[in-house]
Amino acid sequence: MSELALEELSALAAIYCEPDACEVLAVSETHGITFRIQISVKELLDTDVLLKLLFHLPVNYPSTLPDISVSSDQLTRAQCMDVKDKLLEQAKKHLSEPMVHDLILWIQQHLKYVIQQSATVCNEKTTLSKGTSTEDGIWMLLLHLDHMRAKAKYVKTVEKWASDLRLTGRLMFMGKIILILLQGDRSNIKEYLILQKTSKVDVDSSGKKCKEKMISVLCETKVQSQHKRFQTFEVKEYSTLDELQKEFETAELTTLFSEFVPPLLR
Repeated sequence: MSELALEELSALAAIYCEPDACEVLAVSETHGITFRIQISVKELLDTDVLLKLLFHLPVNYPSTLPDISVSSDQLTRAQCMDVKDKLLEQAKKHLSEPMVHDLILWIQQHLKYVIQQSATVCNEKTTLSKGTSTEDGIWMLLLHLDHMRAKAKYVKTVEKWASDLRLTGRLMFMGKIILILLQGDRSNIKEYLILQKTSKVDVDSSGKKCKEKMISVLCETKVQSQHKRFQTFEVKEYSTLDELQKEFETAELTTLFSEFVPPLLR
């Protein structure tokens, strides 16, 4: 891990020192540094937009670009993706030098223009994506959650993420078993995983907001030709294991069910 990256993280923590403004998520000699910066930015109508910028600095940063993820309750997922793309464009101009603070300052100054440009090309992008979507880019993700304490809020959050990322599938409850089955573009599947693992989606035993730490990725694979595509994302409750199994069978996912679901009952 480079000394430059550690020095930059220390400087960022000093600059963004308010509660929740800078949160270090991981520091590893082999995988680099992951942290989140939360900033408030004025948008087109002078309304405050709370931006959450997740940065992963690889071990050979700044010789290589950081990975960036953007989320905001005030922006659509498409707008967040546009912000991410613009930040990566700017990052290329700063290669080989610490850049995170410069990127944050840049987006604070240019967010309204990025959003304005995003709105202008939105219809064009939608038409293009419909015309170029291929089965090769469709992946499937099966997650197991240990529990949901704040169930109503948690479900609403998962539904929003699935909608924003154009993912289809099921959030399934059967007794104490909670499964999330998603289908969509691989990049959006990965974005979902980042959100699921880094956002405060539930509450702990004392009622305090917390991240999801009891999540297992059971399967992440490309959708095969024999698999049926879910057309929507739905939340469903099942009374018996047979009902749950039929849901998988309907989508031609019997093997997936047999391999991963019965062991959860042991």
